Amino acid sequence: MHCINTTALSVTQHNYNTKSDQLIQLKKKITCTIVTHLFEHPAGSYKKIFETCEDLSEPLPATVTGRIPTFLKGSLLRLGPGLFEVGDEPFYHLFDGQALMHKFDFKNGQVTYYRKFILTDAYVRAITEKRVVITEFGTCAYPDPCKNIFSRFFSYFKGVEVTDNCLVNVYPVGEDYYAVTETNYITKVNTDTLETLKKVDMCDYVNINGVTAHPHIEKDGTVYNIGNCMGKGATLAYNIVKTPPTQKDKSDPIEKSKVVVQFPSAERFKPSYVHSFGMSENYFVFVETPVKINLLKFLSAWSIRGSNYMDCFESNESQGTLFHIAKKDPGEYIDLKFKGAPIGMFHHINTYEDQGFIVVDLCSWKGFEFVYNYLWLANLRANWEEVKKAAMMAPQPEVRRYVIPLDVHKEEQGKNLVSLPYTTATATMHADGMIWLEPEVLFSGPRQAFEFPQINYKRYGGKNYTYAYGLGLNHFIPDRICKLNVKTKETWVWQEPDSYPSEPLFVQTPDGVDEDDGVLLTIVAAPGSQRPGYLLILNAKDLSEVARAEVDCTIPVTFHGMYKP
Repeated sequence: MHCINTTALSVTQHNYNTKSDQLIQLKKKITCTIVTHLFEHPAGSYKKIFETCEDLSEPLPATVTGRIPTFLKGSLLRLGPGLFEVGDEPFYHLFDGQALMHKFDFKNGQVTYYRKFILTDAYVRAITEKRVVITEFGTCAYPDPCKNIFSRFFSYFKGVEVTDNCLVNVYPVGEDYYAVTETNYITKVNTDTLETLKKVDMCDYVNINGVTAHPHIEKDGTVYNIGNCMGKGATLAYNIVKTPPTQKDKSDPIEKSKVVVQFPSAERFKPSYVHSFGMSENYFVFVETPVKINLLKFLSAWSIRGSNYMDCFESNESQGTLFHIAKKDPGEYIDLKFKGAPIGMFHHINTYEDQGFIVVDLCSWKGFEFVYNYLWLANLRANWEEVKKAAMMAPQPEVRRYVIPLDVHKEEQGKNLVSLPYTTATATMHADGMIWLEPEVLFSGPRQAFEFPQINYKRYGGKNYTYAYGLGLNHFIPDRICKLNVKTKETWVWQEPDSYPSEPLFVQTPDGVDEDDGVLLTIVAAPGSQRPGYLLILNAKDLSEVARAEVDCTIPVTFHGMYKP
C-alpha cells in the first residue's frame, strides 16, 4: 500500500495552494497513513453524529482556513438523518431519523452553511402528533394511544403506509432536484432555499414498488434507475426506469418516465434488496444478492400486528449471488446465468466494457447476512469496545472486481473465459451452462470498509478508470477518507483523531487533464473541537488538505449528496 505524508508535500496544485497554505496544513498536522494503521476511539465522540440537531433560521458564515479553489462557485448538498426521536419515542435504526438537508455555499472564496428539515408527511405528522406516525426502516409506528380501542384496532388493517422520509440522497431530474429514499416517494426541493416543494409518487408513472437512491445520470440529463415490481405471471421482477432530460415544452420529465428493460427475480415472492446497479456505455448490470424481502411477511405482518421493514428481510443461504446483464438501447435482457459466492452489496463503484467483457467494481460484504443488522443506533452509540465487538461478528467488507464475458460458448466448459491481462478475476463455464464468477479483491482490511464510493463520474462513469474515492468505516464508524488506485491497489488515506467525515464527492478542476485533477468535498464532524463541524476540501491527487470551512454548530451523520455548480 502506498502512503504519502502530506505534511512534507510540495505539490503543484490548480490555483489553490500557496506556501502559506502549506504552513497551515503543517499546523493542522494532517497525516496520511497506510490503511492498516487504525485509529481507536475510546472517548466515544462518534456518538455525537447520531444525535438530534435543529434547523438553522439563516445561513451561518464559516471560518475558512486555507484557500477555497476559485472554481468552486456552487453548493455542496447533503442528506442524512437529523431527528433521532419524537417526543418520548426514539427511532431505532440508522435509516430511521428524519431527513435533514445540508448546504454549503461557495461564493468569492467564502463559505456559508445552512440546513433545514424536509417537510415530508413522515416528519410533519411526527412533529404535529409528537410521536412516530409512519413506520420507518427499523422503527414501527403504533396507533394513536389517545384513540379508543376500536379505532386503534381497525387502524391496524388499513394496509401499508409507506414512508416518504427522503434521508438518503438528492439528485437532478430535468431542471428540478429531488430528495430521495428507497420507496416509491421522492420529494421535490428548492436547492437554493431548501424549501420542500412537492411529494411525487413514482407509482403514478411507472410499474415500480420503489426506486433506489442511486440513479445513473447521463451527460444530457437522462436518468436511469431500478426498483422491484410485479412482473409477468404474478411474480416479482426488477424494472429499469428511464426518465428523459429537460423537455423543450418545459413539461415534467418524470411524467414521461418509462420502463426500458426487466430483470427476472430468482424467487417469486422474495425480491432481493437492491440499493444500486451498474451501467456501462451499452449495458445494465444488476447484482441479485441473497438478502431478500419476504413480500408475504411484509404485507401480512405489517397489516395485522405492526412491523417494520427490517422485520421482513431474510437471507437465502443457498442462492449465492446472481449477476444479470441487459442491453441498454434498445433494452433487452440477456438470458445468461452468471453466479458467484454470496455477498451483500450496496454500492457499485463503476462498470465498464473492455474487449468483450463487462468489468464490475463494487463494495461487497462477504456472506449472506444482511449488514443492516449491525446498523441499529444502539450498536453505533455503544462504547468503543462494544462497537468493535459487534463489528467482529459482521460480514467482512471487500472491494471486488468481477468480470462478465459477453461472448459465451457452451463448448468452453471448465475454462476461464476472462482474457483481460490486467485482472485475476475469472469466469468459468459449468456443465449446466451457468458461468461461475470469482472476483479479484482490490482492497481488503480487517473490519475496515471502503464504502460510499465515488469516482470522477462525469468523465469516467461507465468507462475504464483508475481512481476511486471512499469513506473508510472503522468497525462501522466513519473515521477516514480513502483513495484507491484500482489498477495498482495503492491507497491514500486522510484522517484526524476524533474526526468523522462523510462520503467524499469529487469535483473536477475545469482545466484538469488527469483523471484525479480536482478536489474532494466532505463534511467532517469533530465533536470535541471549538468549531465542531466543517467542510473539508482535499486535493484529489494525494488527499492533502486544500482548505476547511468551520462552523459553530454540530453536524450529524450524512449519507449521500451532490455538488451543484
